[in-house]
Amino acid sequence: QMQLVESGGGLVQPGGSLRLSCVASGFVVSAHDMAWYRQAQGKERELVASISTVDSTNYADFVKGRFTISRDNARNTVALQMNSLNSEDTAIYFCNARHSVYSILEYWGRGTQVTVSS
Repeated sequence: QMQLVESGGGLVQPGGSLRLSCVASGFVVSAHDMAWYRQAQGKERELVASISTVDSTNYADFVKGRFTISRDNARNTVALQMNSLNSEDTAIYFCNARHSVYSILEYWGRGTQVTVSS
C-alpha cells in the first residue's frame, strides 16, 4: 500500500523553526517529484515547495529564503526545514508525491499541523 506519513509539526513561537519529515512506503521517492503543500483554515491548499527527481527545487514566493526542501532517497524521505516562522505559516502541511513519468500516480499524506503563535 502506497503511503506518505508526515511528522514534525507542532506549536512554535514566531521567529522559530520546525523541520517536517515525510516518510514514504510502498513506492520509492527517487522516482517521484515530491512536494509540500499547506492549507490554512478557510483557505485553499497551496504549494509551498517542490523538489524534482533531479533535485531541482521550486518555492512559493512567501517562503523563499525561509524554507528548504530536501530529499533522502536512501531513507525514502522528504523534509521541509522551516525557519523564521510567522503566524501566516499556520496551516496543515501535506506531503505529496507524483511519479515523474506517469503523473497520474499521485499520493498524499494526511498532513501535520503547524501552529505559529506566541
